[in-house]
Amino acid sequence: MREVEYRSTGVPLEEYQLTRSDHHRQKESEESRKGARRQADEDNARCRADPAMAERRRQAFEEVANLLQSFKKQDHEIVRWRVRLYCGHIIEAEAHYTYSDPVSAGAYSKRCPECVKDGLTIVAFEPIGLRAEPPGPKEAIPPPPPPPLKKPTRAELAARVTALKKENERLRAKLSG
Repeated sequence: MREVEYRSTGVPLEEYQLTRSDHHRQKESEESRKGARRQADEDNARCRADPAMAERRRQAFEEVANLLQSFKKQDHEIVRWRVRLYCGHIIEAEAHYTYSDPVSAGAYSKRCPECVKDGLTIVAFEPIGLRAEPPGPKEAIPPPPPPPLKKPTRAELAARVTALKKENERLRAKLSG
């Protein structure tokens, strides 16, 4: 695994006073969510009016879901983060180890399990650690399979056929003689 320097902003477990920047980010997040919800509602209305479009969308979502499931990450590739949400509650978030913080990993707004508010921005965060320890040398991930064999050229195949014919003649001569 490559080395990543994980960032920390504030200390989620200590007393935290919201800043003007925190209020601004939360307001932008709420406005963005409203705009996205409005677009989604308009798009859903178009789909309800066109069953063929609805079926194409369902198939596309199914393909995307299957693709996302195929990218399952190992536990030792996931970093756990302690985050303080805009509401003041503290939760854990997770992100791939290549991200230096949960905000750049796309976890900039969350649902709070305590007050059940959705779309709350993260105002403070710190890394906790990996979900699991990386595998040791004995548990190492097996090497990738060897590359597929190169297709022989016509000349190589002809030479192989000639060699096999000669070997066949030699063996027949040995058996009959």
